[in-house]
Amino acid sequence: MRKEYDFSKGKRGPIAATPGKTRITIRLDDDIIDWFKQQVDVAGGGNYQTLINQALREYMLHKREPLEDVLRRVVREELKRAS
Repeated sequence: MRKEYDFSKGKRGPIAATPGKTRITIRLDDDIIDWFKQQVDVAGGGNYQTLINQALREYMLHKREPLEDVLRRVVREELKRAS
């Protein structure tokens, strides 16, 4: 390690932006986050944020279908992919 580092040409912000994604801050209830994290654990890994994104997309595309049905389908699909 160096004793000093030169950050004079450094820029603030993310190292690399992800095209098509926007970073936001959102407040969700703890039990909602815990449930999505648990689903990822049961599936053997993955990203709970991706699972939330999929659930929201499904709801957006199929507004007439109850959200609970959408969430169940997304979780089933993720579990099937993981097996």
